[in-house]
Amino acid sequence: MKRYFTLAALAALCTVTVAAQDVQYKWYGFIRNYAHVDTHEMTALTADLFSYGPKDNDNDNATWHFTAITSRLGLDVTGYKYNNMTATAKIEADFYNGLSGVTGTALFRLRQAYVTLGWKNAFGNPYSLKVGQTWHPMAADMPDVISLNTGAPFGPFARTPLAQFDYTLDDGWSLTAAAVWQMQYTSAGPEGPSANYMKYSGIPEVYAGISYVSGSSTIRAGLDFISTKPVQASSERMNAMIPFFYAQYKEGLFSAKFKTVYAQAGEHLNLNGGYGVDVNGGYTPTRNSSSWVSLSYGKDWQFVLFGGFSKNFGTDKALASPATFWFSKNSASNMNTMYRITPTIIRNLGKVQVALEYEHTAVEYGDSKLGMNLNNGLFDQGLHWVANNRVQMMLKYSF
Repeated sequence: MKRYFTLAALAALCTVTVAAQDVQYKWYGFIRNYAHVDTHEMTALTADLFSYGPKDNDNDNATWHFTAITSRLGLDVTGYKYNNMTATAKIEADFYNGLSGVTGTALFRLRQAYVTLGWKNAFGNPYSLKVGQTWHPMAADMPDVISLNTGAPFGPFARTPLAQFDYTLDDGWSLTAAAVWQMQYTSAGPEGPSANYMKYSGIPEVYAGISYVSGSSTIRAGLDFISTKPVQASSERMNAMIPFFYAQYKEGLFSAKFKTVYAQAGEHLNLNGGYGVDVNGGYTPTRNSSSWVSLSYGKDWQFVLFGGFSKNFGTDKALASPATFWFSKNSASNMNTMYRITPTIIRNLGKVQVALEYEHTAVEYGDSKLGMNLNNGLFDQGLHWVANNRVQMMLKYSF
């Protein structure tokens, strides 16, 4: 009896403490159903929902898919204070795991889990430290399409473990610095896609950026640096720089967004890219330019138009051999140019959302049978286009 009384007292004390701290818990999520039809075989992830581009083949057999595995559940925790420090937290999961192709059982998987600690300096400027798994700083700004790819591979897409520091300056300016690790979204290399290349490098991926917000406009620019060791026993490193620029304008029911990235390698961010061993025994990354623009108008009825363009410029150094060249697992090394056009109609009915989207994606491939040009890392002979048309419907109930 005494033990039960003690436990009850502790529970009551915890309740009183939480109440005094005014900690708030907010559950959120949605049930989301997708159905889509493709006219050409696609490179796409689980249940073929996360589409990249049409494969370089003649398979024009139409396929259709239906699934609810992207349904989501999350919890936000706010209101906790300790002296002059605030603390918030988020944990979020969905069922986008456990399938092999389009077959299997959907499993609950982690999307985000992080804590944000916040302070203010003597002048009242906020600064914060975010630690955990969340969106890569270069991937946080997304277009308004309903597709699960949210514009990839025309823009960075990755959730990853990180430690991110944000500092707010005066007049709408803010600075961001982050140390980033790899888990689900990884670099390419001799072992295949793996986080081991970063694990043995001893150096995290590093990001630095600056943002400006004024009224209806947002501008953001940043630079990402990654240094990996493709071969553990070797001292040679693969170093790559990735700058990006983002701009957004919102006024009333109208929204315009634009993002552009110039990536060396970039496969760990779901961009078209990779690297190889050059003729001197070092590593040379590919160079890829990727951009997208998203226009949106409306509230009850919302109309969205997305356009994306990507160009592979190859490597700046000659390659030693095609056998020591590694490219994004979600693309093909003989990809030269790629574009996508996506109009979307969305009907918002309070917590219910119904949408219809058409996605036209085309890729210019080089003929892989004619071989790679080792001088620039490109398949630049026998160029030809392959296209896919996807019609996608979505029904979503948010809570």
